[in-house]
Amino acid sequence: MFFRDIKGHSQVKQSLVNMLAENRVSHAYMFAGSQGSGKLALAIAFAQYINCTSPIDGDSCGKCSSCKKYSKLVHPDLHFVFPVVKIGSDNKPVSDTYIKEWRDIILQERFFSINQWITSLDAGKKQALIYTQESNEIIKKLSLKTFEGKYKVMIIWLPEKMHLTASNRLLKILEEPPTSTVFILVSDKPDDVISTIISRTQQIKIPSFTDEDIAHIITEQNNISSNEAQGFARLAKGNVVAALEIVEGSEDLDFFFENFVFMMRNAYTRNLQGLIAWGDDMSRLSREKQKSFFDYCLRLVRENYILNLKESEINYMTPREMEFSAKFSPFINDRNVHEMAEELSLAHSHIVQNGSSRIIFMDLILKIIILIKNR
Repeated sequence: MFFRDIKGHSQVKQSLVNMLAENRVSHAYMFAGSQGSGKLALAIAFAQYINCTSPIDGDSCGKCSSCKKYSKLVHPDLHFVFPVVKIGSDNKPVSDTYIKEWRDIILQERFFSINQWITSLDAGKKQALIYTQESNEIIKKLSLKTFEGKYKVMIIWLPEKMHLTASNRLLKILEEPPTSTVFILVSDKPDDVISTIISRTQQIKIPSFTDEDIAHIITEQNNISSNEAQGFARLAKGNVVAALEIVEGSEDLDFFFENFVFMMRNAYTRNLQGLIAWGDDMSRLSREKQKSFFDYCLRLVRENYILNLKESEINYMTPREMEFSAKFSPFINDRNVHEMAEELSLAHSHIVQNGSSRIIFMDLILKIIILIKNR
């Protein structure tokens, strides 16, 4: 992965380049930013750059032995930690259990979300976590000397999903790091990482992509016009993963839209029996997909409220969403928008806390039936 592979973020990339030039490479970094901001790609590009034997023009050379191994993510001094799921009889999965799938999704997609990662594992409704046993693997790997690179690099994707015991063990390692080791924590939600870990890292804030950057990325990967690309980029609001999903007609987005429409229409007609059956079906989804669905619902509630206020210049919807919302938006107004958003946020929170999905959906259904009539 090269810095040049990631459009935009010129200031961040220059700052990282300067760190190596001025011999200021820290033992631990926190790359923090919203989903779809390219943080993981930047982390890998930085790891490749600091281990490149002949960097040139502020980027890796791509020709040395280190770069060639990094290009396939098989460098012996590059290690990954990421959320995994328990499948089958394996009750103690670690990142290396899924390292082939991990390399595949990075090399094929470059930009992806936690939901896409879990879907690629065909993990059903299981929730992805970084389990306690992962800390033992970290200690084992970092106890070894560097094989051929200048630095051993440990990239931890989504440390906010790390079990508390594993977090505490990681903290001890960060307090007394092995020599020539660089940790790069890549977080969507740094506020959910224990504060003592954050205090041991150098903060690198990764901004969202600009609309121009996203338009450039999606035109590179898809046969669409510049005008179409600009429109999709605006809808994505700085999230390149969302932009690619919109362009490629993501099955998840279609699924979320259709189920949002079903929920709202049947709540309006008070089709309780149909909604109960629907809630049972939704409760069988993976927890990551359930959370993504609630996030999607929150977005559409917001967009419909703004549309109802006639603020079209700050509306961000696909043509399909806009067609539905043209008639639906009057149902989202000052009398119910705040409570509806709160109920969706609460449902999301309860899923995170491993509450009963069936009960969570049932409770939400009853609340939406009451609120949708509050016109």
